[in-house]
Amino acid sequence: MRELNRKTASAKQYTERIIQFGEGNFLRAFVDWIVWNMNQAIDFKSSVVVVQPIEKGMVDVLNGQDCLYHVNLQGLDKGEPVNRLTLIDVISRAINPYSRFDEYLKLAEQPEMRFVISNTTEAGIVFDPTCRLTDKPCSSYPGKLTQLLYHRFKTFNGDLSKGLIIFPCELIFLNGHKLKEAIYKYIDLWELGNDFKKWFEEACGVYATLVDRIVPGFPHKDIEEIKEKLQYNDQLLVQAEIFHLWVIEAPQEVALEFPADMAGLNVLFVPDEKPYHDRKVVLLNGPHTVLSPVAFLSGIDIVREACQDKVVGKYINRVMYNELLETLDLPKVELEQFARDVLERFNNPFVDHQVTSIMLNSFPKYKTRDLPGVKTYLSRNGKLPDGLVLGLAAIITYYKGGVREDGTEIKPNDAPEIIALLDELWKTNNTGKIARGVLGADFIWGEDLNEIPGLTEQIKLYLDLIQQEGMLQTVKRIIQ
Repeated sequence: MRELNRKTASAKQYTERIIQFGEGNFLRAFVDWIVWNMNQAIDFKSSVVVVQPIEKGMVDVLNGQDCLYHVNLQGLDKGEPVNRLTLIDVISRAINPYSRFDEYLKLAEQPEMRFVISNTTEAGIVFDPTCRLTDKPCSSYPGKLTQLLYHRFKTFNGDLSKGLIIFPCELIFLNGHKLKEAIYKYIDLWELGNDFKKWFEEACGVYATLVDRIVPGFPHKDIEEIKEKLQYNDQLLVQAEIFHLWVIEAPQEVALEFPADMAGLNVLFVPDEKPYHDRKVVLLNGPHTVLSPVAFLSGIDIVREACQDKVVGKYINRVMYNELLETLDLPKVELEQFARDVLERFNNPFVDHQVTSIMLNSFPKYKTRDLPGVKTYLSRNGKLPDGLVLGLAAIITYYKGGVREDGTEIKPNDAPEIIALLDELWKTNNTGKIARGVLGADFIWGEDLNEIPGLTEQIKLYLDLIQQEGMLQTVKRIIQ
């Protein structure tokens, strides 16, 4: 078994043009995989320098393999199973700025540098007023980035051609807007001057992005088998699903500089990220939230098995195509294609996605993912969406606790005040009170859902049916 490095493996070298804050599984299986594809397909000729965003990280392991690693893509592609291994060679080196700050700052002096990409977790894009320009480095990611930008501004005497294009990939809606706000705050806090602020505004672009790919990470269960197949000891191998989507809210001139869409990749440059954010929340997260309690209470534990079940599968399709899809405003052809992609992801034969893992904090999830669809569907059709309402009744039933028919324990997991409310309501054994109590919980919904015409009565009806006939028979009633 060979160690993986640039002496033992065939790997190319490219010009360093991208600075990447973050060395974790997602960026390596998503952004770096995309750059690799661009190098292969359109001769992008770019490599990535990884910057470790926190003091303790993985750059030593990365450098120990000369920044080489494999991506193992698994899933369905147009109905066909795929299990593919690819050697990724686009990372040239990795830097820990906490121990090599001068080397980090010198990245700003490289004239060919053009892009900054990051994924520093949702907590990474924050303004910390305790950060100082003289820190080596600043603790916050926006602070580190401002240090780098200011050094570049000074190095090239404000040359407008030396600005950077910045793509944050943190899972925050309008991440680019929030990052830009934080940089402006550091410019003001550190009194970096109007000339630098003008250079930042005119020469640099910070663009909001939406990223989507499930990345399970290091395949502990299968690693020995994969190593045997590769004949390499790869400590950084990362598994990911086939599906990928990167939506970038940026003008076409940015797309021309970073032409990932020309490499046959699912990368979209759009004027407004919000419709795509809504599409993902509604058509990916929305069905997940309601299928999970419906499937579990029907005796099904795996998402894939729920999709393939004759009854629950029809329910999922109804919610997806007949209800949620009808509440969105993007072109229908585009929405239907995304819905097909989502169902293909749900059917991934390589991932046993437990429905109970989706049940955590179901009420807040329903509020953000499904409730807007209930309201929009009602306003457009003059009636409630049966599938989405049944999904809420299923969540309420799941939070009753107890055991399933097959003896499996039901363990709801949510905020203590929500668990306490459901406990008290179910003690009444009165489905009318339960429906009114849940829908009237202002601390959950921020409003009284009993005011939605017909919702209280329909929730009570479904609660009664689930108690009397079971979940599966109740589902059959609405899919006929």
